[in-house]
Amino acid sequence: MTGSGWDRPRILEAGRKALETEIAGLKEVLSRLDGGFTDAIELLFNLKGRVVVTGIGKSGLIGRKIAATFSSTGTPAIFLHPVEAMHGDLGIMARGDVVIAISNSGETQELNALLPLFKAREVPVIALTGNPDSTLGRFSKVVVNTRVSKEACGLGLAPTASTTAALAMGDAMAVVLLEMRHFNEEDFLRNHPAGTLGERLKVEVKEVMLTGEKLPLVRTGSLVEDMLRELDAKGLGAVLVLDGDETLAGIVTDGDIRRALIKYNDLPHRSVEEVMTRNPKAILPETMAAEALELMEKHLITVLPVVGMKGKLVGIVHLHDLLGKGQFRFVV
Repeated sequence: MTGSGWDRPRILEAGRKALETEIAGLKEVLSRLDGGFTDAIELLFNLKGRVVVTGIGKSGLIGRKIAATFSSTGTPAIFLHPVEAMHGDLGIMARGDVVIAISNSGETQELNALLPLFKAREVPVIALTGNPDSTLGRFSKVVVNTRVSKEACGLGLAPTASTTAALAMGDAMAVVLLEMRHFNEEDFLRNHPAGTLGERLKVEVKEVMLTGEKLPLVRTGSLVEDMLRELDAKGLGAVLVLDGDETLAGIVTDGDIRRALIKYNDLPHRSVEEVMTRNPKAILPETMAAEALELMEKHLITVLPVVGMKGKLVGIVHLHDLLGKGQFRFVV
C-alpha cells in the first residue's frame, strides 16, 4: 500500500487501462488509414528539398522525434518551432520542401498562423490531425487522420493517446519511405557513426590489431635506410624495432624521422637505434579498444604497439583500426 492509498493491484490495473486506451487509439488510426496516407508518401518520396516538421507543445516534441527518425532513415528533415518561425526561422524553408504539421485539434493558433506563409513559399502541407475539418485540415494539401476516441488521461485533457497516434504515424511514414528507397543497413550506419564507433570500441584490441606480414618491423642494428623502406612499404607512419628475442626495443615515427633529419646529415646510414624512441607506449592484446583510443588521445599518437605479458610483440593498432577506416573523416 502506498501513501496515496493505492495498493499494487490497483496500480497495475490503472497502468493496463492506460495502455489499452493507447492501443485502442492506434487500432482506430489503423482502421481508417486511407488514400491520405498514400498521397503523403508520394509527396514525401518525390520531394526535392527537405521535410519540415512543425508543431507546438506536446505535438512539437513528437515532431522533433519524427524529424529525427526521417533524417536517420534517408529522408532529410528538420524541425521548425512555430513561434521561432515567426521570428526569423522561417528563412530555413525553400521551394521544394514539404511541411508536416502536427495538431490534434487542427486549431492551434501559433501553427495556423504559418499556413499563409507556407502557401506564399509554395510549400505543400501534410497535416497529421485528429480533425480533418479543422482550419489546418482544410488548408493542407494532404490530410492524414490521426483521430482517437479518447485520451489515456482520465481527465481527457493531457495529450496521450493522440500524441502516440501522431508518433506512430510518423514512424509508419518513415518506414515506408525507407523501404521505397531501398535504404539498407550500410546507409543506416553511415547516418549513425557514433553508434558504429561505440560498437567497435567494445571489443578487445586483439580483435582489431594488425599482425604478421602487416607489421612494420626492423631489427636492432638495422640502418635507417632499411627502416625507411619498411615505413614506406607498410604505410602506418611508424616502424617497430625488435630485439633478437622478439621483444619491443623501440618505435620510429614520422616525427622521429623529422627530428633526425635536422640532427644528422648522413641519416640513411645511421643505426636505427640512434633515431628510435625507446620504451614506447604499448598495450596488452586484452585491453579494450576504448582504452586504446583514450591512450592515443592522451598522448597525441596514432599507433600503439601491442605486446604480451613478457614484452613480446604481438601486433600493432592504428587509430584507423579503432575508428573504422574510411567511415570517419576529420576536418581541421
